[in-house]
Amino acid sequence: MPHSILREVSGLRKTELRLIEHVARIGEEHPPIDLGTVDFTVRNPRLLGKRYGHVLDYMARVELEVDRNVLELIAMLPDPPPVDRTFYADVWQPQEIRHGQILDELQVRLGRDPATPDLDHVSAKIRILGALAHIEPIQDVVRMLYYLTGMSTERSAVLAYNLLHEGVSDLGETAVADTIVAQIRRQEPAHYAFYKMSARGLASQLTHWQKWLVRHMRRISFAPVGANNAEQRADFGDLVSTLGIDRNLESFAIQISRVERELLWARDRGMRIPDYVLKAFHESVELARVRSANARER
Repeated sequence: MPHSILREVSGLRKTELRLIEHVARIGEEHPPIDLGTVDFTVRNPRLLGKRYGHVLDYMARVELEVDRNVLELIAMLPDPPPVDRTFYADVWQPQEIRHGQILDELQVRLGRDPATPDLDHVSAKIRILGALAHIEPIQDVVRMLYYLTGMSTERSAVLAYNLLHEGVSDLGETAVADTIVAQIRRQEPAHYAFYKMSARGLASQLTHWQKWLVRHMRRISFAPVGANNAEQRADFGDLVSTLGIDRNLESFAIQISRVERELLWARDRGMRIPDYVLKAFHESVELARVRSANARER
């Protein structure tokens, strides 16, 4: 066997072993947050609800919709690597659901309605994609889209939780900041690391036509985390405005898409941000602005 092929096989095996070790470590070191460690004490429920209630609702919904996301993964990926299945079913899902439960309980205690997540609707587009993914090269394309989506989602979550922690702390709500937001925030980077390692490993195996297809499908399907329709995109726009992200959307877009740009668009040397990422964020902010203006006119 040529030495170059031996090196390639060895490299793939190393990536697989690193992923297996990483997922095992996440499960051991970051089990679902113990509810006994959560303090729902709020000094000023009215102010916290007014300032950040809609942010808590959005985040709770997105975290709880992981149940549906897992159903989508089962539909999209008929034969995923075992480490992927272990990650999303045994590690990621239980952690994220607990995040959603905690955030939802907090907003209910603030006097808000509970979140209304979509827990089980798998779209026809997802099912068609899954049918095509029985062809192995297509499944690799779908896997790459999954990893890219996971990276942008988890990086967005880390940045948003950082800003929420800062804002809640500034209100003097230390129990919420330290036992809720900080505990949730602590678990997100390991998820991001899983997607980044997986994406880098798979990208090196894709052919030119597969990379072209990934770029095309990513461009037409990208959306901010949890924004699946116009109303939710406006909700996301409200969230980024409340957290102050809208003051520098370009910096936010760069941070969540840095590895994606490297893996998909390195040949376009002048590109700092994939244009579809920044466009999606600007559209969300504009939808929120228009909705707010229309509400004031009523």
